[in-house]
Amino acid sequence: MSRVCQVTGKAPAFGNSVSHSHRRTRRRFDPNIQRRRYWLPSERRYIRLTVSTTGIRVIDTRGIERVVADIRARGGRV
Repeated sequence: MSRVCQVTGKAPAFGNSVSHSHRRTRRRFDPNIQRRRYWLPSERRYIRLTVSTTGIRVIDTRGIERVVADIRARGGRV
């Protein structure tokens, strides 16, 4: 599963793990991605989105219809 949010575009960030002796090794910071099912009233069907927890809050604020319209405007598939 891709670790990219369909709403906000959040993707993994990269950095270093720093040990007690201060040796650095590369690591990856994954966003908190969830798979959520939403009812889309205009199409009378459920859609499944891969969203971060920030994306869930955006959907709660703006509404699923507007968010889906924005995803489709960017060329995303829903």
